Amino acid sequence: MTRTLIVGSGFVGRAVATRLAAAGDSPVLASRHPLAAPPAPWVALDAADATSCARVVDQVRPDRIVLVHGPSDVTWCEANPQRAAELHTGAAANLTAAAPGCRTVLISTDNVFHGNSPANDENTPTDPANAYGRAKLAAERILAAAPGNTVLRVSLVYGWEPAGSGKWLNFFSACAHNLRRGRPVEAPHDQWTTPVLVQDVAAVTAAVLAGGAPPLLHLGGPDRISRAAWAQAIADGLGAPRSLVLQVPKAVGRYASRPTNTCLTSDRLDRFLAPHRLQVRGVADGIRTLLEAP
Repeated sequence: MTRTLIVGSGFVGRAVATRLAAAGDSPVLASRHPLAAPPAPWVALDAADATSCARVVDQVRPDRIVLVHGPSDVTWCEANPQRAAELHTGAAANLTAAAPGCRTVLISTDNVFHGNSPANDENTPTDPANAYGRAKLAAERILAAAPGNTVLRVSLVYGWEPAGSGKWLNFFSACAHNLRRGRPVEAPHDQWTTPVLVQDVAAVTAAVLAGGAPPLLHLGGPDRISRAAWAQAIADGLGAPRSLVLQVPKAVGRYASRPTNTCLTSDRLDRFLAPHRLQVRGVADGIRTLLEAP
C-alpha cells in the first residue's frame, strides 16, 4: 500500500487525504495542531523545523509527499512577509532534505503572477505582486531543484467549510453561509479568477502523484469570472436575491493585496488528465454539485 505524507492539514490537505484513502492509498496528515475527526491518521509536525521533519519522515517512511504547508492568507502574508517566506521555504527545504528522492508535489498558487494578464499558462514569466506569491515562488524553486518533483499551481479553491470555524472561509462558503441567512456579501467586480472545486483539486493531485506529470502544471477552472459574478451565481443557486451581492472595487477590504487576475490556464493539463478520465468542473457545475450534496 502506497503511503503519502500530506504536509498541511487544512482545507486542501484534508480533501487530498480523503481522495487518496478512497482510492486505497494510505495517507498521513501532518501539521502543528491536532485535527478534530481527521480523514486519515495524523502526526504532529513543525515543517519549519528540520529536526521535526526528519523525525516525521523517519516515522512515516512515505513513498510520496504532498506539500500544502504554509500560510495562504494573502493579507497576513502581506503584513508578515519575512515570516511568510521563512515558513514556505523552510518547509520545502526541510522536507526535500529529509526525504531525498521521494516524489514530492507542491501545491502552489496563481499569485506567483503579477495579475496584469487575463490568462497565465506554464510558459508565462512569473512576477509576484504580493508577499504570498513571492514566498510560494521561492518554495517552488527549492522543489524544482530536485528531479522527479512537480509544482502544481492551483487557482482559487472552493467548497463547503463549516460556518463559525473561527477562520476566513473560502469564497464559496463565505458567500453561501451569508446568503442563506439573508445577509449581504461584498464581492469585487474587478478581481477575476478561475475557480477550482476542492474535489477536483484532490483528484488532479492524486493523478499527479501517480506519475507522468510534467515538472510544472497549472490547474485552473474553465471559467474566468469576477468574484461579484461568482457571488451572483451562488445566490442564483440558493434562490437568494442577487441584490444581496454588493459589488465593490477590489481596493475595498481584504482583496486589495490580491492581483487583479488570479487566473490560470494550461497548455498541458488536458493532455495529462485524458488518460485519467478526469475533467475539471466549471463554476455552474461546481455550485450545483455542492448545493445538491447531502
